[in-house]
Amino acid sequence: MRDAQKLKPLVIRDYLLRYSDEAHPVTLREILDYLRSQGISAERKSVYDDLEALRLNGTDVVRTQAGRYAAYFIGERTFELPELKLLADSVQSSRFITRAKTASLIRKIESLASVYQAQLLQRQVYVADRIKQMNESIYYNVDEIHSGISRNRQIRFRYFRYTVRKTKEYRRGGAWYQVSPYALTWDNENYYLVAYDEANRDIRHFRVDKMERIQLTDAEREGQAAFRALDMGNYSRSVFGMFSGETTRVTLRFSNELVGAVLDRLGQDAALTPEGENAFRVSAEVAVSPQFYAWVFGFGTQARILDPAEVRAGMGAYAEAVAALYRFGDTAPCQGQGKEV
Repeated sequence: MRDAQKLKPLVIRDYLLRYSDEAHPVTLREILDYLRSQGISAERKSVYDDLEALRLNGTDVVRTQAGRYAAYFIGERTFELPELKLLADSVQSSRFITRAKTASLIRKIESLASVYQAQLLQRQVYVADRIKQMNESIYYNVDEIHSGISRNRQIRFRYFRYTVRKTKEYRRGGAWYQVSPYALTWDNENYYLVAYDEANRDIRHFRVDKMERIQLTDAEREGQAAFRALDMGNYSRSVFGMFSGETTRVTLRFSNELVGAVLDRLGQDAALTPEGENAFRVSAEVAVSPQFYAWVFGFGTQARILDPAEVRAGMGAYAEAVAALYRFGDTAPCQGQGKEV
């Protein structure tokens, strides 16, 4: 009982955090009843003293009126309700977070709010159904990769892809990859590791959810100079869908309606040059791959590649190949769409 009495201010703070907010202040009587339910006896004056001690210690205990009685609630919190809604939305809508982990994270986010605010968060997270990642180990993969980066160590792992039967097919016949990890990047709702591959002497990227059995090695990282020379912002923008391709400066013309889409893809620093009243042109370094052509193709007649000539020709060949699929019906085979590392 004596130990419980010593914890009384902390119990009051936890009660206010969980059961009070601006719309739901609690009276002194309710605080006393809660303490009694926890096996803690208290007098009104001691609770007043505890509330004042919490205020002096940085807890934003706000006094207000509930009818004829004084009432109290927690004002400023570590996370405000709009911030918690943003976090909940991000978790719920994120493709790489599995359904089970989504439910677990949402419960933890709710614990940062009052029980009444948590109900608002529950309504907030019921968004359109999303395809969720199948690989639960991604969270541990990310942690292990960060350990390699912070400790300046190479990592080794096995890398796989899914077959049409939804089974794993290991790259390199199941042999280990060993690389020097430098950064994690996000593209098309997937995490990618950006690393230096000593075997190929270049920077490569790997989908984190397709990496398995990640282990730190005793070898120090290689390729520091190659990574320092890499502009991560440009790298993420230029590699479409994280598919490999030769990096080339390409000039394109777009209808003015597509300014937002172009800036979303190429970044706010992209130089747009007006061309007449209804169009603009832009030049950018991009990794020319089928995914780049697919991005341009998606805009139909509102986008056109101007230079260089070989990329224009590549776009024409891509469009022809797509048209052939429908011109010849089921007799036209589907072709590969580029190589993902």
